[in-house]
Amino acid sequence: MRIRARRWEWPSSPWWRGAVAVALCALPALAFPAPSLWWFAYVALVPWMLLIRSAPTGRRAALDGWLGGTGFMIAAHHWLMPSLHVFIVVLAALLALLWLPWGWLVRSMLGGTPSARRATAALVVVPSGWLMAELVRSWEGLGGPWGLLGSSQWEVAPALRLASVGGVWLVSLLVVAVNTAVVVLLTVPPARTPVVAALTACAVAAGAVWAWAPRPEQSGRVRVAVVQPGVVSGTDRPEQRFARGEALTRELAGQDLDLVVWGESSVGADLTERPDLAARLAALSRLVDAEVLVNVDARRSDRPGIFKSSVLVGPRGVTGERYDKMRLVPFGEYVPARSVLGWATSVGKAATEDRRRGTNPVVMTLPGGGATGGLRVGPLVCFESAFPDMSRELTRGDAQVIVAQSATSTFQNSWAPEQHASLAALRAAETGRPVVHATLTGVSSVFGPGGERVGPPLGTDESTSAVYDIPLAEGTTAYVGAGDWAVHGALAVLVLLGAAGGVRTLRRPAAPRPPGPPARTARASAARPGR
Repeated sequence: MRIRARRWEWPSSPWWRGAVAVALCALPALAFPAPSLWWFAYVALVPWMLLIRSAPTGRRAALDGWLGGTGFMIAAHHWLMPSLHVFIVVLAALLALLWLPWGWLVRSMLGGTPSARRATAALVVVPSGWLMAELVRSWEGLGGPWGLLGSSQWEVAPALRLASVGGVWLVSLLVVAVNTAVVVLLTVPPARTPVVAALTACAVAAGAVWAWAPRPEQSGRVRVAVVQPGVVSGTDRPEQRFARGEALTRELAGQDLDLVVWGESSVGADLTERPDLAARLAALSRLVDAEVLVNVDARRSDRPGIFKSSVLVGPRGVTGERYDKMRLVPFGEYVPARSVLGWATSVGKAATEDRRRGTNPVVMTLPGGGATGGLRVGPLVCFESAFPDMSRELTRGDAQVIVAQSATSTFQNSWAPEQHASLAALRAAETGRPVVHATLTGVSSVFGPGGERVGPPLGTDESTSAVYDIPLAEGTTAYVGAGDWAVHGALAVLVLLGAAGGVRTLRRPAAPRPPGPPARTARASAARPGR
């Protein structure tokens, strides 16, 4: 029996088509927490791609890519609406410009009646184009790598193993490749056999990664306590927050701890200017017999401006180990091009004063003896846990535990806290190092060296402390050693595609000139009437 490709019909009106594009492209957001429909990511792009391939022109396909990207960006960052209001639409539309070339690329590879060869090549080309859009928007100034398609697979063990080889980028490539394969199977019958063969090869490769990719070896354990004070209200919230964290830390006495971690902005004053707070923290360190890693959000006494800093406090006070946050949240902690975009502070909760940046990552060494003496901790602050390169750099700096101090008090009743916590699983899998995600008011979670969850998370409604017995690991993952090779490979694919297109253009024969008027002859002139 002969199987015919199904004809996909879409609204002919450009306005209806645009509305459909925006609506369809909100679907991938369901793969992320809180819904966490991770399996849906493998087909979530299919309706969008079917719409793009049906575009009558390349220009319309690019427009569908832009409109779809706008819908995706709004859906992935919808929890920012209370802070940015209507400005989120403007930001989403600007970021979605990155999907203009992707829309054109999808149509060029899958539009019309593609050959089996072209449709099969799309399995590599289309994911590579998507990855370039993700890479560019992952720049800090454009919002950072929040909502990368690969990060939706944070609780899928095989995907975490892939991340240990090629980072979250490799997982994104796989997810988009499967979406592309579904589109080809639905619309290009001649390519079904090679596409099934390609999917089988991907499955075999994933199995090989599972079996043979290097895994860090366990090398002991460490006991870390997370202090989550929860939401506090009142006229003096920094002091109340500090007091609540202090009370919760006292309850940890006698539990044989190696480190106590407080969340982001847990201390609202410079400890040099407030020796009373430093003394209280030192007393807590003596009581629990462990160092306390706090986070100070305050104006510095030794440098101008406000910094967010991870500060280690021991039994004798501040140890001198400090890390200043390097990558700041656009609009939340600074306003890009404030002279132009400063008006955003009047329509939302954008930062009225820019925070200052640190200059380099820091690996802190905890003093002490015994099995965990000299434990090396690499701190990150909030937004920085989204960046794969930062945790990789800390691992190369010999960090044994990565600690992300966070606070999502503004977004308590949204998907943001769970999405943020899930990023720690990806960072753990990529680096082969346990990651402690300690929040002030959000979701606190701990993940082992393979990205597996360690102990129960602390929800947004909890004000408590918890102790985690965390496995340590030695050795590094392939991703730490090789870096972003998946990104470089995707870029090479697009360069080769462009070069092949250029060669075809040069080899294409010139179009023949239209025939000119027939030449006049003496005989033809004599034959004309009147001559």
